Amino acid sequence: MNAPISADQMRALLLDTPLSHDPDPAETAEWRDAFLALAQAHGPQRARQMLAELARLARQQRIGWQPELATPYVNTIAVEDQPPFPGDLAVEEKLASLMRWNALAMVARANQAYGELGGHIASYASAADLFETGFNHFFHARKDSGEGAHRGDLVFFQPHSAPGVYARAYLEGRLGEEDLKHYRQELTAPAFTEGSGARGLSSYPHPYLMPDFWQFPTGSMGIGPISSIYHARFMRYLTHRNLLDCEGRKVWGVFGDGEMDEPESMSALTLAAREKLDNLVWVVNCNLQRLDGPVRGNGRIIDELEKLFAGAGWNVIKLVWGSDWDGLFAQDASGALARVFAETVDGQMQTFAAKDGRFNRDNFFGQNPELARLAEGMTDEQIDRLKRGGHDLVKIHAAYAAAAAHKGRPTVILAHTKKGYGMGSAAQGKMTTHSHKKMGDVDLLEFRDRFSLPLTDAQAIAMDFYRPPEDSAEMQYLRSHRAALGGAMPRRETACEAVPKPDIASYAQFATAAAGKEMSTTMAFVRMLGNLLKDKALGPRIVPIVADEARTFGMANLFKQVGIYSSVGQRYAPEDIGSVLSYREATDGQILEEGISEAGAIASWTAAATSYSVHGLAMLPFYIYYSMFGFQRVGDAIWAAADQRARGFLLGATSGRTTLGGEGLQHQDGSSHLVAATIPNCKAYDPAFAGEMAVIVDAGIREMMVEQKDVFYYVTLMNENYAQPDVPQGAEAGILRGCYRFGVYGPISGKAKKKVTLMGSGAILTEVVKAAQLLADEGIEAEVFSVTSWSELARDGLAFEKRAIAGEKEVGVPFIAQQLGAGKGPIVAATDYVRAVPESVRAFLPGGRRYLTLGTDGFGRSDTRAALREFFGVDAASIANAARHALG
Repeated sequence: MNAPISADQMRALLLDTPLSHDPDPAETAEWRDAFLALAQAHGPQRARQMLAELARLARQQRIGWQPELATPYVNTIAVEDQPPFPGDLAVEEKLASLMRWNALAMVARANQAYGELGGHIASYASAADLFETGFNHFFHARKDSGEGAHRGDLVFFQPHSAPGVYARAYLEGRLGEEDLKHYRQELTAPAFTEGSGARGLSSYPHPYLMPDFWQFPTGSMGIGPISSIYHARFMRYLTHRNLLDCEGRKVWGVFGDGEMDEPESMSALTLAAREKLDNLVWVVNCNLQRLDGPVRGNGRIIDELEKLFAGAGWNVIKLVWGSDWDGLFAQDASGALARVFAETVDGQMQTFAAKDGRFNRDNFFGQNPELARLAEGMTDEQIDRLKRGGHDLVKIHAAYAAAAAHKGRPTVILAHTKKGYGMGSAAQGKMTTHSHKKMGDVDLLEFRDRFSLPLTDAQAIAMDFYRPPEDSAEMQYLRSHRAALGGAMPRRETACEAVPKPDIASYAQFATAAAGKEMSTTMAFVRMLGNLLKDKALGPRIVPIVADEARTFGMANLFKQVGIYSSVGQRYAPEDIGSVLSYREATDGQILEEGISEAGAIASWTAAATSYSVHGLAMLPFYIYYSMFGFQRVGDAIWAAADQRARGFLLGATSGRTTLGGEGLQHQDGSSHLVAATIPNCKAYDPAFAGEMAVIVDAGIREMMVEQKDVFYYVTLMNENYAQPDVPQGAEAGILRGCYRFGVYGPISGKAKKKVTLMGSGAILTEVVKAAQLLADEGIEAEVFSVTSWSELARDGLAFEKRAIAGEKEVGVPFIAQQLGAGKGPIVAATDYVRAVPESVRAFLPGGRRYLTLGTDGFGRSDTRAALREFFGVDAASIANAARHALG
């Protein structure tokens, strides 16, 4: 509550919610008086005990009752429980006002000049005080040594508020005025065009674009919330495995109330509570407005979120009203304020935010005589300046302090704010607020006056940036508080020790020298992974991740070898305890088995894949999953991981449209390589053989752990057993670049009248080889190429083409043209993916040769592999027939 609740106020609230039909009002009154007397005499702890006992009895008697999860629409933290504010309130309010101004000026100047750049003012205007309280008192930056050493907190910033973070960096001297002038102008900024000078500032938090600044990409709504949960859990994982002590560090997330509609925002709430992640704090900026209007126009989003988070097991702190309301609540013996708030929906609350003090006097306080009396001694201006909780630094600090100290559960702070706060009649609370990017002269002057900014009329109208003198109290305060918390942030760092790679023979000789042994590439990968986990240097850094499919992929043998991570160990004897492959959970378990949640698994993978930057500790995640449920299902999360410069392996198992025979349409992947090719720092491979896959994995380990390159690998695997050949001598370079000559079938070279080149990848390469043998029996010479990566071949060709267009001399020939240059006749390419995948290299083939592509376009079906391949036209007979057709 905002103030202590007296017995009279509590009685008024209780009497205001009568039973729908009370057969004995006198008895009801006795119960009420008895409870109030108990609370007054013995305190809230005893009152809670009694309520818990009554609830237990009700369940025991099967009464069918449970308490309402929503509490009154007032602050959770009572006035008497607020800690003293540890800072200089006047200085912090002035600093927040300067941040607001510079953020506004940055966006408005850009749109005044170009009109098409966009940007957001109103979101940061609502969240500025929430950010500033964190920056001044709670957000620890990484400081590796010395006094105040700290590994650093993780902070996820509401993406539309990025201008405010830039504005703070400007005051700190990390960004200059010219940088701010190039907001959303990354390509025209001098640093891009000339190699030095002003840098362009990205629209939202993008680590890929500003790799020394932003840590976490949050611009795709919902990705930030789920990512923050799994980062918090991964910190516990590192601690429990004795790899890195993460105690004392927090994960803070500032998100929007409209963002909570995203399924990813809500999907892992129970995991956070189940894992008791008290290192996690969410601040939900409840400005009650989405892009087009109110979040819950006919309801109250704060009430809804309170029920949701409380039901999921979170600690909920409601930060609804500012300090100016404390006196009003204290005067309100009848509970009139709480009753009216309980009846006011968000759509109406937005209207109150958009209107002035006179309107609110007449339409809010004028609702009944009791409210009118509370406002009698206030001017219209005082009413207009009544703050919501998310704009009161004292209240925010109290909420943050309580959240930081809470043990045993994650905490969410539901902070009530006004969208466009301080933007007056131009944008505060308006339906069009989110899209408001320009300010008129009058609006700018009003904003200046509203926040008492030290700007002349001319400076305000010109939207000049303002930074106080270095020796001013404000600048000294700013710097001293950040110094005490480890320095400026956000700040992305990449320094970490390289991890040596074991020799490929030590873990994959069975694959590179397979000598015709039958196995699937999935089984070969699992065997490789088991061997890698035994390596003393690299093994502990590996993070195997599955989404409840470990047994499907043959990984059960790893349960005993390294265990499944559980923060509480294993509190039961598993059903299969006597089995060699029994299920084993352990506090120091290495496998992350995420249940049936691809979104959760990719969030875990991202946390591990960015550990080198976030924690200064290189980890190597291997996430194996049904390939259909990767890029198609969580592609946006994979793209966000790419933005964050992730390093790790994604293994798309049972890949292709014909490999997973009986499963049918939804499980058969024909497009993941097409999507993977769109991500610049993703290297995608579709190896046909275990040896090829081993060479690719070995190269990935070297690139990511030794050379520390910002790339990640997508490798598709099959569950089909067939004979595995040795890796041909000298083929490694071709495997990594995208293709190599696998063999030639047919008459002795030079004797065949007809020649054809066949290309294949993944599961279909075996069909290509069979087709070559069919053609050879007919006297046609068939040269076979194993394509391990269509996308790497296409990228190489595009790079060649770009150099040629630029007029460079001696640009050479694309790699695929080099490989196929000695061949003759038509070229036929076949894959288990849509034809667009092999079509991607058409422009880079040797000239004058016909090119036919075969793929699995359309929806999948349930049947045998042979029937599916015949249906899609990628079986040996179809490939041979296509070659005959091409030969004419």
